[in-house]
Order: sequence, then structure tokens, then C-alpha cells
Amino acid sequence: MRANYDKPVSPATSVAQVVPGKGGGKSKKLASRHITMITLGGIIGASLFVGSGNVIRSVGPAALVSYLIGGVLVFLAMRMLGEMAAARPTTGSFMEYARVGLGDWAAYFVGWLYWYFWVGVIAFEAVVSGSILHGWMPGIPEWVFSIAMMLIFTITNVVSVRSFGEVEFWLASIKVVAIVVFLGVGVLFAFGLWPGASFSLPNLWEHGGFAPNGVWPVIAGVAIVIFSYFGTEIAVMAAAESENPAKGVRQATTTVVWRILLFFVGAVFLIVVIVPWNQLPDPQVEGPFVHVFTLYGIPAAGAIMSAVTLTAVCSVLNSGLYSAARMFAALAEQGYAPAIVAKRSRNGVPIAAVIASTLGGYAAVIVNFAAPESGIFDFIMNSAGLVALFVYAFIAATQIRMRQRMTKEEVAGLELKMWLHPWLGILVILAVIGIVVIMVVSGDGTRTQVWTSLISVAVLAVFWPAVRRRLARVRAAKAVSQQADSVE
Repeated sequence: MRANYDKPVSPATSVAQVVPGKGGGKSKKLASRHITMITLGGIIGASLFVGSGNVIRSVGPAALVSYLIGGVLVFLAMRMLGEMAAARPTTGSFMEYARVGLGDWAAYFVGWLYWYFWVGVIAFEAVVSGSILHGWMPGIPEWVFSIAMMLIFTITNVVSVRSFGEVEFWLASIKVVAIVVFLGVGVLFAFGLWPGASFSLPNLWEHGGFAPNGVWPVIAGVAIVIFSYFGTEIAVMAAAESENPAKGVRQATTTVVWRILLFFVGAVFLIVVIVPWNQLPDPQVEGPFVHVFTLYGIPAAGAIMSAVTLTAVCSVLNSGLYSAARMFAALAEQGYAPAIVAKRSRNGVPIAAVIASTLGGYAAVIVNFAAPESGIFDFIMNSAGLVALFVYAFIAATQIRMRQRMTKEEVAGLELKMWLHPWLGILVILAVIGIVVIMVVSGDGTRTQVWTSLISVAVLAVFWPAVRRRLARVRAAKAVSQQADSVE
């Protein structure tokens, strides 16, 4: 018997109706290879290729622990999301489950925060891509490249979900190949089996010890690491628009653990083994991957990794726009956003949601270049900093609540099940609370992220009463209409 998550859910977001009309055909959906590659490389971006250097420089070799803790939290959250999504795939994903499990208020907050996060990421990745391309062609202003990249991936997402998947497949493939080469050569290098290399494992405990700056930076580093991992859930959202949604969801959630261990933890392990943590260059000058590839003796390592990083940035920009648009459309379908945003093309693409999501990105890019001293761009990025933690807490609370409502027969029929229910879900919630507290007491940088993120939540809280009243009116009118139809 299959778990019945469908009873309390509006048909507006059912998979059968997500891609209506001619666009609902199999040829327009994501193939298994698209889901595989999105799952493998979808979240590998500048946060790993460049941002890992900042974590290592502030934490030391114990950055490994930060990545492991973050990886465990993400894995548990993905497993809980997988349980719900395998029972009922939907492009609204955890926002829809939050509505069913916790109520309209939870769906409203988590949905808008998630959309807001990705709008900030879209702008950030556009700025980074513009910077990389400007370095190659300094005669052209950075903002021109940033706007051009936004336009390119807006078109990619508007054409069809299949075009998004095809572009993401090839971008993610390049990233995965780069990581595999890095890991393969790195193992040989660390054990002195590569030309010119020597056994370097002692770098883990030499140069001040494994955790030279103490335990607190290790825990605070988890917040940065979570930001790097965020986006894992994209594969679950994309699976809802695949040829076999249930299979895609299981595939996405069951492979996340080794993907995290291999690509993130494995890469960071090799970096701290090959290069003493206190000798790692400033990532703004030279990223850790570029530095290590140079040590490998690979010709033109800097140019190669610059191209790979650009590919990674474009991939995150592409998938970020997809996620923002699908979440925006799901918000509209449930009445938390203007109804026009939910309209889809014949190919099943929420065009209005795609364009609306890019407008915030364009605005942030323009502000960054026109008035960099205003601090608006920095506020956007900082205020989105805790969204990942908020989302994982909502996922855990929702799964706990929805499992409580199920019968024993429905639990037995789950195709994908969370272990040790509800204790691991409670552990995730407590871990999120603990990380936020540590961020508040750790220092000005992380404290700023907390307060600016809470400002975003406060803004949403101000508008919630109006949204709730609108929902009540719409649903009352719908009930009257349905009653009239039944009488006729």
C-alpha cells in the first residue's frame, strides 16, 4: 500500500497537472541521464572551487569536520524530503509538504524565503561570471557580461524544461570530470606517487594541529558549508518533471551521501593534505583548486580551472533560475503569490515565474555595479545566508508531522523511509538551532548574517496577515462555486 500524501493536497501541484497540455508529453520532460547529472554535479559551484579556501584558512585541517557535519545534516534533510517526495513528487517540493504538514503559514514563509535565496544566488553568480569573463576580455565592462549571462540562461529556462536539463547535463558533466581528475591525481600526489610529490599526510596535524583555531570555528564553519551544499534539493524538484518521478526522487536522495563524501569532503581532504592550511593562498588571489592543480604540474592549470569555475558558475545560475521559477510558480498555485505567475506555456514552463525571478537578479546586478558603496547587494547576500538552515528545519518539522498523521499501513507502504523516526528529525532541528546560536556569538561576520536573515523573515511576517485574508476569500469563493455546481 502506498502512503497517501494526496488526500490533503490541492491538485494544483499534482505531477499530472504540473506540465499541462502538449508540454506534458514525455519528450518534453527530463530524462534519467539529466536527473543523474543534476544529482551528481548540480550543487558544485564557486562555493566549492573558491569558497572552500576561506573555510580552510579560518578553520584549519578541521574544515573536514565542518564539511562532514554539514554533509550529515544535508543527508538527513534530503532523506526526509525524499520520503515525502517519493510518495508524491511535486515541483513545489518542500513548500507544498510544509503546507500540508504545518499549515499555510509554514508554506508561505519557506516558499518565499527559498525564492528570495535563489534570486540572490542568481545575482551573485551573474556577477562572478561577469568578473571571470572580464578577466579574459578586459576591454568589455563586467556588467555587460553579467547581463548577457542572465539573458542566456533566461532563454534556456524559458524554452522548455528539457532545454534546461540538456544545458545542465553538459555543464555538470564538465564539473564532475574536473573533480574526478582532481581527486584521482590528488590521491597519488598525497601519497608521493606523483612525479615531484612527497608523502604529505602529516599536513593534517602539523602547522599548529588539526584544529589550530579551536573548536568554535569548526562549528561556525558549518553555516558556510551548509551554504555550499544548498541546492541538493534541486534534484528532487527536477525529478518531479522527469519521465519517471518516483524513480528520479529515489535516485536523487539515495546518492546524495556518497556524492557529498566524494566531491566535497574528499576534495577538502586532499587540499588540506597536499597544502599546509596556513600556506593556502587567499582565494581572491588564487583559488585552492587552481593552486593544487598548479602543484600537480598540469600546464595552464590557472586557465583550465578558470574555465571550469565559469562552467560551475553558469551551472548554478541555470539551476538556480530553474529552482526560483518553480518555487515561485508553486507559491502562486497555492495563492501565496499573484495567480499570473502560475501560468505555464505549452511546454509546461512557468514563463512569468522565470521572468519575474530574473528581474530581482537584474536589479541586484545593476545595483552592484551602479552603486557598489550602497551595501544593498551585500545585504541581499547576507540576508539569504540562513535560508538553507531554515529550509532544513522546516523539512524536518514537516516530515515529523506528516508521518504522525499516517496509519501503520501507509508507513509500511512508503517507498523511501526516514530512519529512527522522529529522533533524527529532531536532531536536525536542534542542530539548526545550535548553529544559529553559535553564529550569533561567534563574531560580527556570522552575526550579521543572522540579523539580516531575520529582517527578511520579519518583512514576510508583515505581509502574512494580508495574504492569509486573501487566501480565506479565495477559498470561500471556491467553496461556494463548488457547492453551486453540485446543486446543479
